[in-house]
Amino acid sequence: MSQQRLRIGTRASRLALWQAEWVKSSLQQLYPGLQVELTKIQTEGDRILDVPLAKIGGKGLFVKEIEEALLDGRIDLAVHSMKDVPTLLPPGLEMRCITERADPRDCLVLACTSNSLADLPQGARIGTSSLRRRAQLLHKRPDLRISDMRGNVDTRLRKMQEEGLDGIVLAAAGLKRLGYEKRIGLYLEPTDCLPAIAQGALGLECRIGDEATHALLAPLNHPETATTVAAERAFLARLEGGCQVPIAGYAQLIDGRLELSGLVARIDGSEILKESLSCPPAEAEEVGRALADILLRCGADRILGELYDQANA
Repeated sequence: MSQQRLRIGTRASRLALWQAEWVKSSLQQLYPGLQVELTKIQTEGDRILDVPLAKIGGKGLFVKEIEEALLDGRIDLAVHSMKDVPTLLPPGLEMRCITERADPRDCLVLACTSNSLADLPQGARIGTSSLRRRAQLLHKRPDLRISDMRGNVDTRLRKMQEEGLDGIVLAAAGLKRLGYEKRIGLYLEPTDCLPAIAQGALGLECRIGDEATHALLAPLNHPETATTVAAERAFLARLEGGCQVPIAGYAQLIDGRLELSGLVARIDGSEILKESLSCPPAEAEEVGRALADILLRCGADRILGELYDQANA
Protein backbone atom coordinates (compact mmCIF):
# COMPACT_ATOMS: atom_id res chain seq x y z
CA MET A 1 0.00 0.00 0.00
CA SER A 2 1.61 3.26 -1.12
CA GLN A 3 -0.82 5.67 0.54
CA GLN A 4 -0.23 5.97 4.31
CA ARG A 5 -2.48 8.94 5.16
CA LEU A 6 -6.13 9.58 4.38
CA ARG A 7 -8.14 12.70 5.21
CA ILE A 8 -11.89 12.13 5.61
CA GLY A 9 -14.34 15.02 5.40
CA THR A 10 -17.57 14.84 7.37
CA ARG A 11 -20.33 16.93 8.83
CA ALA A 12 -19.91 17.61 12.56
CA SER A 13 -23.17 16.14 13.86
CA ARG A 14 -22.90 13.17 16.20
CA LEU A 15 -24.45 10.86 13.62
CA ALA A 16 -22.18 12.07 10.81
CA LEU A 17 -19.14 11.63 13.06
CA TRP A 18 -20.27 8.10 13.99
CA GLN A 19 -20.47 7.27 10.29
CA ALA A 20 -17.06 8.78 9.54
CA GLU A 21 -15.52 7.01 12.55
CA TRP A 22 -16.99 3.72 11.33
CA VAL A 23 -15.32 4.23 7.93
CA LYS A 24 -12.06 5.20 9.65
CA SER A 25 -12.12 2.12 11.88
CA SER A 26 -13.00 -0.18 8.97
CA LEU A 27 -10.10 1.15 6.90
CA GLN A 28 -7.62 0.89 9.76
CA GLN A 29 -8.64 -2.72 10.37
CA LEU A 30 -7.96 -3.42 6.70
CA TYR A 31 -4.73 -1.38 6.63
CA PRO A 32 -3.09 -1.23 10.10
CA GLY A 33 -0.43 1.23 8.93
CA LEU A 34 -2.89 3.75 7.52
CA GLN A 35 -3.20 7.11 9.28
CA VAL A 36 -6.76 8.42 9.01
CA GLU A 37 -7.74 11.96 9.98
CA LEU A 38 -11.26 13.37 10.27
CA THR A 39 -11.96 16.91 9.09
CA LYS A 40 -15.21 18.41 10.36
CA ILE A 41 -16.92 20.64 7.82
CA GLN A 42 -20.01 22.71 8.52
CA THR A 43 -22.49 22.74 5.65
CA GLU A 44 -25.17 25.29 4.85
CA GLY A 45 -27.80 22.76 5.91
CA ASP A 46 -26.16 22.59 9.34
CA ARG A 47 -26.11 26.38 9.71
CA ILE A 48 -29.72 27.08 8.70
CA LEU A 49 -31.93 25.21 11.15
CA ASP A 50 -35.02 27.44 11.37
CA VAL A 51 -36.21 27.05 7.77
CA PRO A 52 -37.69 23.89 6.16
CA LEU A 53 -35.30 22.21 3.71
CA ALA A 54 -37.87 22.53 0.92
CA LYS A 55 -37.56 26.32 1.12
CA ILE A 56 -33.76 26.60 1.12
CA GLY A 57 -32.62 24.24 -1.61
CA GLY A 58 -32.90 20.67 -0.40
CA LYS A 59 -30.36 17.87 -0.58
CA GLY A 60 -27.23 19.66 -1.79
CA LEU A 61 -27.16 21.78 1.36
CA PHE A 62 -25.56 18.92 3.30
CA VAL A 63 -22.77 18.07 0.86
CA LYS A 64 -21.72 21.18 -1.09
CA GLU A 65 -19.00 22.43 1.26
CA ILE A 66 -17.62 18.93 1.74
CA GLU A 67 -17.42 18.41 -2.02
CA GLU A 68 -15.62 21.74 -2.36
CA ALA A 69 -13.02 20.51 0.14
CA LEU A 70 -12.59 17.35 -1.97
CA LEU A 71 -12.12 19.33 -5.16
CA ASP A 72 -9.53 21.72 -3.71
CA GLY A 73 -7.55 18.90 -2.07
CA ARG A 74 -8.19 19.64 1.61
CA ILE A 75 -9.60 16.12 2.05
CA ASP A 76 -9.23 12.83 0.17
CA LEU A 77 -12.59 11.27 0.93
CA ALA A 78 -16.09 12.36 1.92
CA VAL A 79 -18.53 10.24 3.92
CA HIS A 80 -22.18 10.98 3.19
CA SER A 81 -25.57 9.62 4.11
CA MET A 82 -26.60 8.66 0.58
CA LYS A 83 -30.11 10.01 1.09
CA ASP A 84 -28.55 13.51 1.33
CA VAL A 85 -26.60 13.30 -1.93
CA PRO A 86 -28.00 14.92 -5.11
CA THR A 87 -28.22 12.62 -8.12
CA LEU A 88 -25.85 14.86 -10.10
CA LEU A 89 -22.31 15.00 -8.70
CA PRO A 90 -19.89 17.88 -9.44
CA PRO A 91 -17.44 17.35 -12.33
CA GLY A 92 -14.30 15.63 -11.08
CA LEU A 93 -15.98 13.66 -8.27
CA GLU A 94 -17.47 10.19 -8.09
CA MET A 95 -19.25 8.02 -5.56
CA ARG A 96 -16.65 5.27 -5.49
CA CYS A 97 -18.13 3.10 -2.74
CA ILE A 98 -21.58 2.33 -1.31
CA THR A 99 -21.45 0.55 2.05
CA GLU A 100 -23.82 -2.19 3.16
CA ARG A 101 -27.22 -0.76 3.88
CA ALA A 102 -28.46 -0.54 7.45
CA ASP A 103 -32.16 -0.63 8.36
CA PRO A 104 -33.86 1.44 5.60
CA ARG A 105 -37.11 2.03 7.48
CA ASP A 106 -38.51 5.15 9.07
CA CYS A 107 -39.69 4.85 12.65
CA LEU A 108 -41.61 6.77 15.27
CA VAL A 109 -40.28 7.79 18.65
CA LEU A 110 -43.46 8.03 20.71
CA ALA A 111 -44.57 9.65 23.94
CA CYS A 112 -47.06 6.80 24.53
CA THR A 113 -47.06 3.19 23.36
CA SER A 114 -48.82 2.44 20.06
CA ASN A 115 -48.79 -0.79 18.10
CA SER A 116 -49.56 0.73 14.70
CA LEU A 117 -50.30 4.01 12.93
CA ALA A 118 -53.98 3.30 13.47
CA ASP A 119 -53.39 3.26 17.25
CA LEU A 120 -52.02 6.80 17.42
CA PRO A 121 -54.37 9.18 19.28
CA GLN A 122 -56.83 11.17 17.17
CA GLY A 123 -55.17 14.41 16.11
CA ALA A 124 -51.75 13.32 17.39
CA ARG A 125 -48.95 15.86 16.89
CA ILE A 126 -46.04 14.36 14.95
CA GLY A 127 -42.76 16.13 14.20
CA THR A 128 -40.92 15.82 10.88
CA SER A 129 -39.30 18.14 8.36
CA SER A 130 -39.68 15.61 5.53
CA LEU A 131 -42.39 16.25 2.93
CA ARG A 132 -42.12 12.56 1.98
CA ARG A 133 -42.92 11.45 5.52
CA ARG A 134 -45.61 14.10 5.94
CA ALA A 135 -47.45 13.06 2.77
CA GLN A 136 -47.45 9.35 3.56
CA LEU A 137 -48.50 9.80 7.17
CA LEU A 138 -51.35 12.14 6.22
CA HIS A 139 -52.46 9.75 3.51
CA LYS A 140 -52.89 7.04 6.16
CA ARG A 141 -54.05 9.37 8.95
CA PRO A 142 -55.43 12.72 7.67
CA ASP A 143 -56.23 13.74 11.25
CA LEU A 144 -52.57 13.90 12.29
CA ARG A 145 -51.11 17.34 12.98
CA ILE A 146 -47.62 17.56 11.47
CA SER A 147 -45.10 19.92 13.07
CA ASP A 148 -42.01 21.03 11.13
CA MET A 149 -38.88 19.88 12.93
CA ARG A 150 -35.25 20.15 11.88
CA GLY A 151 -31.93 19.55 13.62
CA ASN A 152 -29.80 16.55 14.46
CA VAL A 153 -31.16 13.46 16.21
CA ASP A 154 -30.46 14.70 19.74
CA THR A 155 -32.01 18.08 18.97
CA ARG A 156 -35.17 16.47 17.65
CA LEU A 157 -35.49 14.18 20.64
CA ARG A 158 -35.17 17.19 22.93
CA LYS A 159 -37.67 19.26 20.93
CA MET A 160 -40.18 16.43 21.05
CA GLN A 161 -40.23 16.65 24.84
CA GLU A 162 -40.10 20.45 25.01
CA GLU A 163 -42.95 20.90 22.53
CA GLY A 164 -45.07 18.13 23.98
CA LEU A 165 -45.34 16.20 20.72
CA ASP A 166 -46.91 12.76 20.55
CA GLY A 167 -44.06 11.53 18.37
CA ILE A 168 -41.36 12.30 15.83
CA VAL A 169 -40.34 10.44 12.69
CA LEU A 170 -36.67 9.53 12.24
CA ALA A 171 -34.62 7.09 10.20
CA ALA A 172 -34.21 3.82 12.09
CA ALA A 173 -30.60 3.51 10.90
CA GLY A 174 -29.59 6.77 12.55
CA LEU A 175 -31.18 5.91 15.88
CA LYS A 176 -29.55 2.49 15.91
CA ARG A 177 -26.13 3.89 15.02
CA LEU A 178 -26.35 6.32 17.94
CA GLY A 179 -27.47 3.67 20.42
CA TYR A 180 -31.08 4.88 20.62
CA GLU A 181 -32.75 1.72 19.35
CA LYS A 182 -34.75 1.42 22.58
CA ARG A 183 -36.32 4.81 21.86
CA ILE A 184 -38.04 3.40 18.76
CA GLY A 185 -41.73 3.04 19.54
CA LEU A 186 -43.00 1.95 16.15
CA TYR A 187 -41.32 0.91 12.91
CA LEU A 188 -42.95 2.21 9.73
CA GLU A 189 -42.80 -0.63 7.24
CA PRO A 190 -42.32 0.32 3.57
CA THR A 191 -45.99 -0.53 2.97
CA ASP A 192 -46.92 2.32 5.34
CA CYS A 193 -44.09 4.74 4.63
CA LEU A 194 -41.79 4.13 1.66
CA PRO A 195 -38.23 5.15 2.62
CA ALA A 196 -36.18 8.00 1.22
CA ILE A 197 -33.97 7.22 -1.74
CA ALA A 198 -30.90 5.30 -0.47
CA GLN A 199 -31.89 5.65 3.19
CA GLY A 200 -29.59 3.61 5.44
CA ALA A 201 -26.65 3.49 3.00
CA LEU A 202 -23.39 5.45 3.22
CA GLY A 203 -21.61 6.80 0.17
CA LEU A 204 -17.85 7.35 0.00
CA GLU A 205 -17.05 10.10 -2.50
CA CYS A 206 -13.61 10.91 -3.86
CA ARG A 207 -11.83 12.54 -6.79
CA ILE A 208 -11.94 10.87 -10.17
CA GLY A 209 -8.47 9.54 -10.94
CA ASP A 210 -7.37 9.20 -7.31
CA GLU A 211 -6.41 5.57 -7.78
CA ALA A 212 -4.68 5.24 -4.40
CA THR A 213 -7.88 6.17 -2.53
CA HIS A 214 -9.98 4.04 -4.89
CA ALA A 215 -7.90 0.99 -4.02
CA LEU A 216 -8.30 1.60 -0.29
CA LEU A 217 -12.09 1.84 -0.54
CA ALA A 218 -12.71 -1.17 -2.75
CA PRO A 219 -13.23 -3.69 0.11
CA LEU A 220 -15.92 -1.48 1.71
CA ASN A 221 -18.15 -1.46 -1.36
CA HIS A 222 -21.26 -3.66 -0.99
CA PRO A 223 -22.37 -4.72 -4.49
CA GLU A 224 -25.97 -5.58 -3.53
CA THR A 225 -26.51 -2.23 -1.84
CA ALA A 226 -24.81 -0.40 -4.70
CA THR A 227 -27.23 -2.07 -7.13
CA THR A 228 -30.38 -1.19 -5.19
CA VAL A 229 -29.19 2.37 -4.56
CA ALA A 230 -28.43 2.78 -8.27
CA ALA A 231 -32.03 1.84 -9.12
CA GLU A 232 -33.46 4.25 -6.56
CA ARG A 233 -31.24 7.16 -7.62
CA ALA A 234 -32.02 6.57 -11.30
CA PHE A 235 -35.71 6.77 -10.38
CA LEU A 236 -35.13 10.05 -8.52
CA ALA A 237 -32.98 11.50 -11.27
CA ARG A 238 -35.60 10.88 -13.95
CA LEU A 239 -38.18 12.67 -11.80
CA GLU A 240 -35.68 15.50 -11.18
CA GLY A 241 -36.73 15.36 -7.56
CA GLY A 242 -35.30 16.85 -4.41
CA CYS A 243 -36.51 17.89 -0.97
CA GLN A 244 -39.15 20.20 -2.44
CA VAL A 245 -41.40 17.29 -3.43
CA PRO A 246 -42.59 14.07 -1.73
CA ILE A 247 -40.75 11.33 -3.64
CA ALA A 248 -39.82 7.93 -2.23
CA GLY A 249 -38.19 4.82 -3.60
CA TYR A 250 -37.02 1.49 -2.24
CA ALA A 251 -35.35 -1.43 -4.02
CA GLN A 252 -34.61 -4.95 -2.76
CA LEU A 253 -32.92 -7.99 -4.23
CA ILE A 254 -35.31 -10.92 -3.81
CA ASP A 255 -34.64 -14.38 -5.27
CA GLY A 256 -32.13 -13.00 -7.75
CA ARG A 257 -34.32 -10.17 -9.02
CA LEU A 258 -34.46 -6.49 -8.20
CA GLU A 259 -37.84 -5.29 -6.89
CA LEU A 260 -38.29 -1.50 -6.99
CA SER A 261 -41.20 0.50 -5.60
CA GLY A 262 -41.56 4.23 -6.18
CA LEU A 263 -43.92 6.95 -5.04
CA VAL A 264 -44.86 10.54 -5.81
CA ALA A 265 -47.39 12.34 -3.61
CA ARG A 266 -49.09 15.59 -2.81
CA ILE A 267 -47.74 17.18 0.36
CA ASP A 268 -51.08 16.93 2.14
CA GLY A 269 -51.35 13.21 1.35
CA SER A 270 -54.56 13.68 -0.62
CA GLU A 271 -53.07 11.94 -3.68
CA ILE A 272 -50.38 9.27 -3.81
CA LEU A 273 -49.09 7.55 -6.94
CA LYS A 274 -47.21 4.32 -6.23
CA GLU A 275 -46.01 1.58 -8.59
CA SER A 276 -43.48 -1.28 -8.60
CA LEU A 277 -41.32 -3.00 -11.19
CA SER A 278 -39.03 -6.04 -11.23
CA CYS A 279 -35.93 -6.71 -13.31
CA PRO A 280 -32.58 -8.54 -13.34
CA PRO A 281 -30.03 -6.72 -11.11
CA ALA A 282 -27.93 -5.74 -14.12
CA GLU A 283 -30.80 -3.54 -15.32
CA ALA A 284 -31.10 -1.55 -12.07
CA GLU A 285 -30.75 1.93 -13.54
CA GLU A 286 -32.96 1.13 -16.52
CA VAL A 287 -35.78 -0.06 -14.26
CA GLY A 288 -35.42 3.06 -12.11
CA ARG A 289 -35.98 5.27 -15.12
CA ALA A 290 -38.77 3.04 -16.43
CA LEU A 291 -40.64 3.20 -13.11
CA ALA A 292 -40.34 6.98 -13.08
CA ASP A 293 -41.77 7.12 -16.61
CA ILE A 294 -44.75 5.00 -15.53
CA LEU A 295 -45.52 7.37 -12.65
CA LEU A 296 -45.11 10.41 -14.88
CA ARG A 297 -47.66 8.97 -17.30
CA CYS A 298 -50.00 8.24 -14.37
CA GLY A 299 -50.04 11.88 -13.29
CA ALA A 300 -46.79 12.48 -11.43
CA ASP A 301 -45.85 15.09 -14.04
CA ARG A 302 -48.92 17.11 -13.02
CA ILE A 303 -48.20 16.79 -9.27
CA LEU A 304 -44.53 17.62 -9.65
CA GLY A 305 -45.24 20.57 -11.93
CA GLU A 306 -47.66 22.09 -9.43
CA LEU A 307 -45.24 21.58 -6.54
CA TYR A 308 -42.30 23.11 -8.40
CA ASP A 309 -44.46 26.11 -9.36
CA GLN A 310 -45.45 26.59 -5.72
CA ALA A 311 -41.84 26.25 -4.53
CA ASN A 312 -40.61 28.82 -7.04
CA ALA A 313 -43.49 31.26 -6.57
